[in-house]
Amino acid sequence: MVGMLACKPNQEKQGGKLRIACTTGMIADALANLAGDSAEVTALMGPGVDPHLYKATHGDLKKLTKADLIFYNGLHLEGKMAGLLQKLGRRKPVIPFGEGLPVARLITTDGAKQVHDPHIWFDVALWREAVAVASVALQQHGRRNQVAYFQANTQKYLAELDSLEAHTRHTLAAVPPGRRILVTSHDAFGYFGRAYQFEVRGLQGFSTLTDFGLRDINQLVDFIVQYKLKAIFIESSVPAKSIEAVVEGCQAKGHPVIIGGPLFSDAMGAAGTPEGTYVGMVQANARLIATALR
Repeated sequence: MVGMLACKPNQEKQGGKLRIACTTGMIADALANLAGDSAEVTALMGPGVDPHLYKATHGDLKKLTKADLIFYNGLHLEGKMAGLLQKLGRRKPVIPFGEGLPVARLITTDGAKQVHDPHIWFDVALWREAVAVASVALQQHGRRNQVAYFQANTQKYLAELDSLEAHTRHTLAAVPPGRRILVTSHDAFGYFGRAYQFEVRGLQGFSTLTDFGLRDINQLVDFIVQYKLKAIFIESSVPAKSIEAVVEGCQAKGHPVIIGGPLFSDAMGAAGTPEGTYVGMVQANARLIATALR
Protein backbone atom coordinates (compact mmCIF):
# COMPACT_ATOMS: atom_id res chain seq x y z
CA MET A 1 0.00 0.00 0.00
CA VAL A 2 1.81 3.09 -1.22
CA GLY A 3 2.25 6.08 1.03
CA MET A 4 0.07 5.17 4.01
CA LEU A 5 3.10 5.60 6.28
CA ALA A 6 4.33 8.72 4.52
CA CYS A 7 4.55 12.02 6.37
CA LYS A 8 1.38 14.04 6.76
CA PRO A 9 0.83 17.46 5.24
CA ASN A 10 0.77 20.42 7.60
CA GLN A 11 -2.61 19.80 9.20
CA GLU A 12 -2.58 22.99 11.24
CA LYS A 13 -2.19 25.26 8.22
CA GLN A 14 -5.31 27.40 8.09
CA GLY A 15 -4.88 29.32 4.84
CA GLY A 16 -6.05 27.93 1.51
CA LYS A 17 -7.76 24.70 0.60
CA LEU A 18 -6.41 21.18 0.81
CA ARG A 19 -5.12 20.08 -2.59
CA ILE A 20 -6.15 16.54 -3.55
CA ALA A 21 -5.05 14.86 -6.78
CA CYS A 22 -6.84 11.72 -7.98
CA THR A 23 -6.10 9.46 -10.92
CA THR A 24 -9.60 8.60 -12.18
CA GLY A 25 -12.82 10.57 -12.36
CA MET A 26 -14.64 8.11 -10.11
CA ILE A 27 -12.14 8.62 -7.31
CA ALA A 28 -12.13 12.40 -7.77
CA ASP A 29 -15.93 12.45 -7.59
CA ALA A 30 -15.85 10.51 -4.33
CA LEU A 31 -13.24 12.80 -2.78
CA ALA A 32 -15.12 15.90 -3.91
CA ASN A 33 -18.14 14.61 -2.01
CA LEU A 34 -16.10 13.71 1.08
CA ALA A 35 -13.99 16.86 1.24
CA GLY A 36 -16.68 19.31 0.10
CA ASP A 37 -15.63 22.94 -0.23
CA SER A 38 -12.59 22.41 2.02
CA ALA A 39 -10.48 21.04 -0.85
CA GLU A 40 -9.58 21.48 -4.49
CA VAL A 41 -9.94 18.03 -6.06
CA THR A 42 -8.35 17.30 -9.42
CA ALA A 43 -8.68 14.21 -11.64
CA LEU A 44 -5.75 13.40 -13.92
CA MET A 45 -7.83 11.25 -16.29
CA GLY A 46 -10.86 12.71 -18.02
CA PRO A 47 -13.76 11.28 -20.07
CA GLY A 48 -12.85 8.51 -22.49
CA VAL A 49 -9.40 7.93 -20.99
CA ASP A 50 -8.19 4.35 -20.48
CA PRO A 51 -6.33 4.18 -17.13
CA HIS A 52 -4.65 0.88 -18.07
CA LEU A 53 -2.72 2.67 -20.83
CA TYR A 54 -2.37 6.09 -19.21
CA LYS A 55 1.02 7.72 -18.79
CA ALA A 56 1.39 10.82 -16.62
CA THR A 57 1.94 14.05 -18.57
CA HIS A 58 4.19 16.95 -17.58
CA GLY A 59 1.06 18.76 -16.38
CA ASP A 60 0.12 15.76 -14.24
CA LEU A 61 3.53 15.78 -12.61
CA LYS A 62 2.97 19.40 -11.57
CA LYS A 63 -0.45 18.58 -10.09
CA LEU A 64 0.89 15.56 -8.23
CA THR A 65 3.87 17.48 -6.90
CA LYS A 66 1.69 20.33 -5.59
CA ALA A 67 -0.96 18.02 -4.08
CA ASP A 68 -1.21 17.54 -0.32
CA LEU A 69 -2.87 14.13 -0.81
CA ILE A 70 -2.99 11.71 -3.73
CA PHE A 71 -5.67 9.03 -4.18
CA TYR A 72 -5.49 6.30 -6.81
CA ASN A 73 -7.36 3.06 -7.50
CA GLY A 74 -4.53 0.56 -7.13
CA LEU A 75 -4.81 -3.16 -7.98
CA HIS A 76 -2.67 -2.38 -11.05
CA LEU A 77 -5.33 -0.22 -12.71
CA GLU A 78 -2.83 2.59 -13.23
CA GLY A 79 -0.06 0.19 -14.19
CA LYS A 80 2.07 2.67 -16.11
CA MET A 81 2.06 5.09 -13.17
CA ALA A 82 3.12 2.59 -10.50
CA GLY A 83 6.73 3.75 -10.29
CA LEU A 84 5.76 7.42 -10.10
CA LEU A 85 3.18 6.81 -7.37
CA GLN A 86 5.70 4.75 -5.40
CA LYS A 87 8.21 7.58 -5.57
CA LEU A 88 5.68 10.23 -4.54
CA GLY A 89 4.58 8.04 -1.64
CA ARG A 90 7.94 8.60 0.04
CA ARG A 91 7.16 12.31 0.42
CA LYS A 92 3.40 12.58 0.94
CA PRO A 93 0.31 10.43 1.56
CA VAL A 94 -0.50 8.40 -1.57
CA ILE A 95 -3.60 6.34 -0.85
CA PRO A 96 -4.94 3.39 -2.90
CA PHE A 97 -8.71 2.97 -2.94
CA GLY A 98 -8.89 -0.71 -3.82
CA GLU A 99 -6.06 -2.00 -1.67
CA GLY A 100 -7.86 -1.06 1.53
CA LEU A 101 -10.58 -3.64 0.82
CA PRO A 102 -10.49 -7.21 2.21
CA VAL A 103 -8.83 -9.55 -0.28
CA ALA A 104 -11.80 -11.93 0.07
CA ARG A 105 -14.01 -9.24 -1.50
CA LEU A 106 -11.85 -8.98 -4.62
CA ILE A 107 -12.14 -10.97 -7.84
CA THR A 108 -8.96 -12.73 -8.96
CA THR A 109 -7.92 -14.50 -12.14
CA ASP A 110 -7.86 -18.29 -12.24
CA GLY A 111 -4.33 -18.40 -13.66
CA ALA A 112 -1.11 -19.32 -11.87
CA LYS A 113 -0.30 -15.63 -11.45
CA GLN A 114 -3.10 -14.32 -9.27
CA VAL A 115 -4.21 -10.84 -10.34
CA HIS A 116 -6.99 -8.85 -8.70
CA ASP A 117 -9.69 -7.25 -10.84
CA PRO A 118 -9.29 -3.48 -10.29
CA HIS A 119 -12.79 -2.44 -11.48
CA ILE A 120 -14.28 -2.24 -7.99
CA TRP A 121 -16.60 0.70 -8.78
CA PHE A 122 -19.02 -1.52 -10.74
CA ASP A 123 -20.36 -3.02 -7.52
CA VAL A 124 -21.93 -0.04 -5.77
CA ALA A 125 -21.89 -1.72 -2.35
CA LEU A 126 -18.19 -2.58 -2.73
CA TRP A 127 -17.39 0.95 -3.91
CA ARG A 128 -19.21 2.22 -0.83
CA GLU A 129 -16.78 0.21 1.31
CA ALA A 130 -13.82 1.71 -0.55
CA VAL A 131 -15.22 5.23 -0.09
CA ALA A 132 -15.55 4.62 3.65
CA VAL A 133 -11.90 3.53 3.81
CA ALA A 134 -10.86 6.61 1.80
CA SER A 135 -12.76 8.81 4.24
CA VAL A 136 -10.73 7.42 7.13
CA ALA A 137 -7.53 8.27 5.23
CA LEU A 138 -8.83 11.77 4.50
CA GLN A 139 -9.61 12.32 8.18
CA GLN A 140 -6.19 10.99 9.15
CA HIS A 141 -4.14 13.02 6.69
CA GLY A 142 -6.34 16.11 6.33
CA ARG A 143 -6.54 19.03 8.73
CA ARG A 144 -7.63 18.14 12.23
CA ASN A 145 -10.10 21.01 12.53
CA GLN A 146 -12.09 19.59 9.58
CA VAL A 147 -12.52 15.99 10.75
CA ALA A 148 -16.12 16.50 11.88
CA TYR A 149 -16.90 18.14 8.53
CA PHE A 150 -15.40 15.17 6.64
CA GLN A 151 -17.41 12.75 8.78
CA ALA A 152 -20.68 14.56 8.12
CA ASN A 153 -19.99 14.63 4.36
CA THR A 154 -19.13 10.94 4.46
CA GLN A 155 -22.41 9.96 6.08
CA LYS A 156 -24.34 12.00 3.55
CA TYR A 157 -22.50 10.48 0.57
CA LEU A 158 -22.70 6.91 1.88
CA ALA A 159 -26.47 7.35 2.20
CA GLU A 160 -26.54 8.53 -1.43
CA LEU A 161 -24.63 5.40 -2.46
CA ASP A 162 -27.13 3.25 -0.53
CA SER A 163 -29.93 4.84 -2.56
CA LEU A 164 -27.95 4.28 -5.76
CA GLU A 165 -27.51 0.60 -4.94
CA ALA A 166 -31.26 0.17 -4.43
CA HIS A 167 -32.05 2.11 -7.61
CA THR A 168 -29.58 0.04 -9.65
CA ARG A 169 -31.09 -3.24 -8.48
CA HIS A 170 -34.58 -1.97 -9.28
CA THR A 171 -33.56 -0.91 -12.81
CA LEU A 172 -31.79 -4.18 -13.60
CA ALA A 173 -34.69 -6.25 -12.28
CA ALA A 174 -36.37 -5.56 -15.64
CA VAL A 175 -33.92 -7.93 -17.37
CA PRO A 176 -35.24 -11.54 -17.36
CA PRO A 177 -32.85 -14.15 -15.89
CA GLY A 178 -32.38 -15.83 -19.28
CA ARG A 179 -31.10 -12.59 -20.83
CA ARG A 180 -28.64 -11.57 -18.13
CA ILE A 181 -25.53 -11.97 -20.27
CA LEU A 182 -23.33 -8.92 -20.72
CA VAL A 183 -20.70 -8.90 -23.48
CA THR A 184 -18.29 -5.95 -23.55
CA SER A 185 -14.92 -4.86 -24.93
CA HIS A 186 -12.83 -5.96 -21.96
CA ASP A 187 -13.44 -7.80 -18.73
CA ALA A 188 -14.32 -4.72 -16.68
CA PHE A 189 -17.76 -5.76 -15.44
CA GLY A 190 -16.91 -8.76 -13.26
CA TYR A 191 -17.94 -7.03 -10.04
CA PHE A 192 -21.12 -5.85 -11.75
CA GLY A 193 -21.92 -9.42 -12.77
CA ARG A 194 -21.25 -10.80 -9.31
CA ALA A 195 -23.30 -8.13 -7.57
CA TYR A 196 -26.31 -8.08 -9.91
CA GLN A 197 -26.39 -11.67 -11.17
CA PHE A 198 -25.20 -11.24 -14.76
CA GLU A 199 -22.91 -13.53 -16.70
CA VAL A 200 -20.15 -11.32 -18.08
CA ARG A 201 -17.87 -11.87 -21.07
CA GLY A 202 -15.16 -9.51 -22.28
CA LEU A 203 -13.07 -9.76 -25.43
CA GLN A 204 -9.97 -8.71 -23.49
CA GLY A 205 -8.99 -9.47 -19.91
CA PHE A 206 -9.03 -7.24 -16.81
CA SER A 207 -6.58 -4.89 -18.53
CA THR A 208 -6.77 -3.45 -22.02
CA LEU A 209 -3.05 -4.20 -22.17
CA THR A 210 -4.05 -7.84 -22.62
CA ASP A 211 -3.54 -9.05 -26.18
CA PHE A 212 -6.39 -10.62 -28.11
CA GLY A 213 -6.53 -12.13 -31.57
CA LEU A 214 -8.73 -13.79 -34.14
CA ARG A 215 -9.17 -16.86 -31.96
CA ASP A 216 -10.60 -14.74 -29.12
CA ILE A 217 -12.97 -12.99 -31.54
CA ASN A 218 -14.15 -16.30 -32.99
CA GLN A 219 -14.73 -17.81 -29.55
CA LEU A 220 -16.81 -14.81 -28.50
CA VAL A 221 -18.77 -14.95 -31.77
CA ASP A 222 -19.56 -18.64 -31.16
CA PHE A 223 -20.72 -17.82 -27.63
CA ILE A 224 -23.02 -15.03 -28.83
CA VAL A 225 -24.51 -17.21 -31.58
CA GLN A 226 -24.97 -20.16 -29.20
CA TYR A 227 -26.91 -18.09 -26.69
CA LYS A 228 -28.69 -16.03 -29.36
CA LEU A 229 -27.71 -12.73 -27.79
CA LYS A 230 -29.33 -9.70 -29.37
CA ALA A 231 -27.06 -6.94 -28.05
CA ILE A 232 -23.45 -6.47 -27.00
CA PHE A 233 -21.71 -3.32 -25.76
CA ILE A 234 -18.78 -1.08 -26.52
CA GLU A 235 -17.11 1.01 -23.80
CA SER A 236 -16.53 4.74 -23.70
CA SER A 237 -12.81 4.37 -22.90
CA VAL A 238 -11.99 1.51 -25.31
CA PRO A 239 -11.88 1.72 -29.14
CA ALA A 240 -15.02 0.23 -30.72
CA LYS A 241 -13.13 -1.58 -33.47
CA SER A 242 -12.71 -4.84 -31.56
CA ILE A 243 -16.41 -5.21 -30.76
CA GLU A 244 -17.33 -4.17 -34.29
CA ALA A 245 -15.27 -7.15 -35.48
CA VAL A 246 -17.36 -9.39 -33.24
CA VAL A 247 -20.58 -7.97 -34.70
CA GLU A 248 -19.29 -8.66 -38.22
CA GLY A 249 -18.40 -12.21 -37.21
CA CYS A 250 -21.90 -12.82 -35.89
CA GLN A 251 -23.46 -11.44 -39.07
CA ALA A 252 -21.25 -13.74 -41.15
CA LYS A 253 -22.77 -16.67 -39.27
CA GLY A 254 -26.29 -15.43 -39.93
CA HIS A 255 -26.90 -14.07 -36.46
CA PRO A 256 -27.64 -10.32 -36.34
CA VAL A 257 -26.51 -8.60 -33.15
CA ILE A 258 -26.61 -4.90 -32.35
CA ILE A 259 -24.31 -2.70 -30.30
CA GLY A 260 -26.49 -1.77 -27.35
CA GLY A 261 -24.60 1.45 -26.86
CA PRO A 262 -21.43 2.68 -25.16
CA LEU A 263 -21.14 1.85 -21.47
CA PHE A 264 -19.05 3.98 -19.15
CA SER A 265 -16.37 1.61 -17.95
CA ASP A 266 -12.98 2.99 -16.90
CA ALA A 267 -13.99 6.65 -17.18
CA MET A 268 -17.07 8.74 -16.45
CA GLY A 269 -18.88 11.08 -18.81
CA ALA A 270 -18.16 14.73 -19.53
CA ALA A 271 -18.03 17.22 -16.67
CA GLY A 272 -21.31 19.04 -16.17
CA THR A 273 -23.44 16.11 -17.37
CA PRO A 274 -25.23 13.60 -15.13
CA GLU A 275 -22.84 10.90 -16.39
CA GLY A 276 -19.94 13.08 -15.25
CA THR A 277 -20.62 11.92 -11.69
CA TYR A 278 -20.29 8.40 -10.29
CA VAL A 279 -23.99 8.23 -9.43
CA GLY A 280 -25.03 9.41 -12.90
CA MET A 281 -22.58 7.06 -14.60
CA VAL A 282 -23.93 4.01 -12.77
CA GLN A 283 -27.53 5.02 -13.44
CA ALA A 284 -26.81 5.54 -17.16
CA ASN A 285 -25.16 2.13 -17.46
CA ALA A 286 -28.00 0.37 -15.66
CA ARG A 287 -30.62 2.01 -17.89
CA LEU A 288 -28.71 1.16 -21.06
CA ILE A 289 -28.15 -2.46 -20.09
CA ALA A 290 -31.77 -2.94 -18.99
CA THR A 291 -33.12 -1.39 -22.19
CA ALA A 292 -30.89 -3.34 -24.57
CA LEU A 293 -31.15 -6.77 -22.92
CA ARG A 294 -34.82 -6.92 -22.02
